Amino acid sequence: MRQLDANEIRKIWRRFFAERGHRIEESAGLVPVNDPTLLFINAGIAPLKGYFDGSRIPKNPRLANIQKCIRTNDIEEVGKTARHHTFFEMLGNFSIGDYFRDEAIEWAYEILTDEQYYGMDPDRLYVTIYPTDEDSRQKWIEVGIPAERIIATEENYWEIGEGPSGPCTEIFYDRGDAFGEHDLDLLKKDIDNDRFVEIWNIVFSQFNAKEGLSREEYPELPNKNIDTGMGLERMAAILQDKKTNFETDLFMPLIDMIADKSGVSYDGQKSHKIIADHIRSVVFAVGDGATFGNEGRGYVLRRLLRRAVKHGRQLGIEGPFLVDLAQKTVAMMKEAYPNLEKSSEFIEKMVIKEEEKFLETLKEGDNILKELIEKGDGVIAGADAFKLYDTYGFPLELTEEYAEAEGVTVDREGFKDHMAMQKERARKAREKTTSMSMQNADFLAFKGESEFIGYRTLSTESTIIKTFDEGVVTAQTPFYAESGGQLADQGTITRNGMTFSVEDVQRLPNGQHFHIIGEHDLHEGETVHLQVDERARRRTMAHHSATHLLYSGLRKLLGEHIGQHGSLVGPDYLRFDFNHHEFPSDETVLALEKHVNEKIAEDIEVGFEEGTIEEARDRGAIAEFGEKYEDTVRMVDMGETLDLCGGTHVEKTSEIGRVAIVSIESKGSGIYRIIALAGERVDAVDEFLAGFLENLHHLENKVSAILEEAEAEDIELSFDDPGAFRFEGSYNDVIRLRKRLAKMQRNVRALEKEFETKRKKRRLADIDEYLDQKDEAGNLVLKTEGLDTETLKSLADRLTEKIGEGVVFLANHTGDKLVFICKSPGAVHAGNLVREAAKIAGGGGGGNPDFAQAGAKDVDKLDDTLRFVKEKLREDPGA
Repeated sequence: MRQLDANEIRKIWRRFFAERGHRIEESAGLVPVNDPTLLFINAGIAPLKGYFDGSRIPKNPRLANIQKCIRTNDIEEVGKTARHHTFFEMLGNFSIGDYFRDEAIEWAYEILTDEQYYGMDPDRLYVTIYPTDEDSRQKWIEVGIPAERIIATEENYWEIGEGPSGPCTEIFYDRGDAFGEHDLDLLKKDIDNDRFVEIWNIVFSQFNAKEGLSREEYPELPNKNIDTGMGLERMAAILQDKKTNFETDLFMPLIDMIADKSGVSYDGQKSHKIIADHIRSVVFAVGDGATFGNEGRGYVLRRLLRRAVKHGRQLGIEGPFLVDLAQKTVAMMKEAYPNLEKSSEFIEKMVIKEEEKFLETLKEGDNILKELIEKGDGVIAGADAFKLYDTYGFPLELTEEYAEAEGVTVDREGFKDHMAMQKERARKAREKTTSMSMQNADFLAFKGESEFIGYRTLSTESTIIKTFDEGVVTAQTPFYAESGGQLADQGTITRNGMTFSVEDVQRLPNGQHFHIIGEHDLHEGETVHLQVDERARRRTMAHHSATHLLYSGLRKLLGEHIGQHGSLVGPDYLRFDFNHHEFPSDETVLALEKHVNEKIAEDIEVGFEEGTIEEARDRGAIAEFGEKYEDTVRMVDMGETLDLCGGTHVEKTSEIGRVAIVSIESKGSGIYRIIALAGERVDAVDEFLAGFLENLHHLENKVSAILEEAEAEDIELSFDDPGAFRFEGSYNDVIRLRKRLAKMQRNVRALEKEFETKRKKRRLADIDEYLDQKDEAGNLVLKTEGLDTETLKSLADRLTEKIGEGVVFLANHTGDKLVFICKSPGAVHAGNLVREAAKIAGGGGGGNPDFAQAGAKDVDKLDDTLRFVKEKLREDPGA
């Protein structure tokens, strides 16, 4: 067997499959594209889903990649086993409707055993298959695996809900007697062990899984596919003859540095392995645009870093140390991932900031945790665990690890109760998987040629070359199909005076533009007139070109680490999502808006050219988020930015008109969203600020109501009316509205306070009017309006002082509430009287013999309540 380092393993993989006609795909970023089911890319197939469900067809149906992956569902196992990792690299080869079982198995055996590739001993290879998959059994025997080393298990079937599915075959390498007994039950029963190491899984994606059907009843896919995955770290351990993955060149330089920093030599300790594993995840995730936070992938990332810090402290490392490991990781991996070096400065900055932030709270949290362990009778209460999480940044899992080390448990259920709205956070921080879409046989089968001519014209006559129930495909079309974040064109298709509205335009799997028009009677071979809505297209072009200038401006103002994380451009507005480690300030957003408008005013000529993907990269072209590019690409040059983009754009930046940013918000996990308007749509800025305006209008109505009420009570109040708001058509409108709203809220609170103060003084000053309402026994039973409880109590005190021995009973009505206050010199039990009175109005309360208070909500019973109290006092003075 050959001795190969990790880079050699990668190079052999790429060379082998390139020689067999595969397009070598670059690894996708770890942050998923338009896939809310994943926090991180977790498998080689994840960024290729569109090819497998038939929504897209690659130019080359043979693909191979080495995909960066992060999985954290088994984070507690890292360091305990030989092979669990959070970050790993998955080597994969894929066939989209091209080769199938025979070639996949032949090539797997060849690359593993041939001396010019990995050169493994074929006698050490074992495979598992699905029990009914006789084709795979026979093929393995044919290539050289004897029947006794082929094990059938029910586990060898891949499906994740409805959609593509099929049997799979797994390849295992026997590491020999030094790693355990030769027991094939380990494979038959899928028991984790160190002797038989799974190195490769080959999935034969040939069926459409459907709910309600057994696997034997699944229909076959129109396109049968191959999906494979091989773990680089496992291969490295075998090819470098290391006991575990952690002793390979992928980890040992990091572990050696950890040993040097801690003074603790490595001898398989868990902490060394956890730190080395977690720093790799942190470096690659931050390098791909993820940021630390308290939810989603940000929470996962923060948890990984904090676990690494915690294990560093267990090894005796007190101060910040992770940035050195981050630098080492970049140095180790930059040959395989050159972009990592370009992001190194940002990665270091983020790691230092996060580690120092954690260390600041860790000491205080440590002390509190020690106190809790000492006082807790073997259990840390859920409320205390929540406080450690909420105040000191201790994830529950970290608290549990500390507790476990001290022989103490944590009340996890109690913690969840105290989490309230946050209790779902840990659950949401685990990856979720959903099925792929089903393949559409009609779309996949259509191979006709359709040409997009919409860069140079907005109308044309063309022939219908294919009809579907929902719409048509024409030989030529000026209609842009939705892609790259740009919405489809709007417009019409006309035949012999009959017009059909184009509702949407989508790309079929083979790239044709499919005009969705709903129910129709159009036929293949007919000539139709296609007309794009010119005004909508012009607005979309302005928004798309403005998006490129926004992106370029963000990178200049905030740093080269800024990446695009989604966009939408259409006729009404543009939306742009990007990553950053903190919420951009108002000053930054204003500077960005100014920068974009300056570029517009420069009247830069927008250039368009085509070239190879390699030429574009050499020139520094920036790719659109989530797009996969063919060998020939279109570049858009706006002077300060060169981008790969197939969208429609203005010819000069001055045609954009002007740009107004109308909002910026956090989408969580370090992703922020800008919404902006361009050109004539800037005049519609008030539509996007309606929430501010509604709140202002509500406050203005509140002011009017207070002033009217004060006037009715002859109370003088003054309020400075700021006047109508005038829009400038810029982000400054957002700032001004926000400030005006905040000032208005403060002023309204002040006005309310002034009104209540003056009303209280007025009510207390008019005490003689109340005294005139005493009954013959000297008792006062009164109804008041709009008094707060404190004023009501003050009034009761004043009245009691004036009337001497009589009972004072006050019933106040404010809104939908009633409040009763009773003061008695002794003959009448105030608590009993208030309680009985409140029951009449559906309330309750009580108190002492001399003072009591109650409340109720049935305001219609107020007069009945007052009558009851008066009669009670008249009939029974000692009530």
